[in-house]
Amino acid sequence: MRSVLITGAFGQVGSVLSRIMYQEYELTLTDRTIPPGEKGICLDIRNALALGEVIKAVQPDVIIHLAAMTSVDGCELEPECAAEVNIAGVEHVCSEYSGHIIYLSTDYVFNGKNGPYSETHPTDPINVYGATKLAGERILLENNPGHLILRSNVVYDYNPNTQASFLNWVIQSLKNKQEIQVVHDQINNPTWAESLARVIELCIEKEICGVAHWGDADYMNRLDFAVKIANTFDLNADLIKPITTEELNQSAQRPLNSGLKTDYLKSRLGITPPAVEECLVTIRDRISQ
Repeated sequence: MRSVLITGAFGQVGSVLSRIMYQEYELTLTDRTIPPGEKGICLDIRNALALGEVIKAVQPDVIIHLAAMTSVDGCELEPECAAEVNIAGVEHVCSEYSGHIIYLSTDYVFNGKNGPYSETHPTDPINVYGATKLAGERILLENNPGHLILRSNVVYDYNPNTQASFLNWVIQSLKNKQEIQVVHDQINNPTWAESLARVIELCIEKEICGVAHWGDADYMNRLDFAVKIANTFDLNADLIKPITTEELNQSAQRPLNSGLKTDYLKSRLGITPPAVEECLVTIRDRISQ
């Protein structure tokens, strides 16, 4: 059985990965904090010494590096912290480990002027988060072109361990009858965490390397996505109010016309991205069980 070490294992993607991979792989789950009732190793990737000790003890065949500072505005307000996690963290993984690394990245490495983007499109981040993730990508491929950078966008799931999910926020707000403002000028292809996790597993099996993109089938603005969530979960979509990105006055700029083309992985893996509605219905049915 192959050994896989996952950093950031209790976030949206890591939680799903551990659930779908545990029967086929020997998993070591690490994160900065371990949720109550879960088993894992408490590890801050900024600590190269601690990371090296874990890697030496586990000797994994693959590291899936998910740990990151993902708050876009948080990165803008604390760029030094973002660099410590998103840049130095990658340096630490590369310096302490000589095997295969899968690194989860983002569409925020692009400027959002003319998406959706293919893997070969020139990068041009417009905020600190995107710049630090791009720096991590470059470190990884300079270390070994055989590593895999997997970019995704607007990853969502219903996960009690994280509040980062757009889905969590919409459902909880509408259940509490709270009015929410959602931008109508940011376009992506939202990606279910389980769809992404299954792609990661397939990439291990098929030994995919270099840069690859994954996103689900539907390109839509964030407002339409929120309305789909409301309708699927039988919540009041009238509480969702449109707003522009500029009107939100956030600390960091956002790419507006983004999203990721997935032709390369569709061909290499022989799979088709799921539709958003299909994913939302599956999530709803699981929650109601």
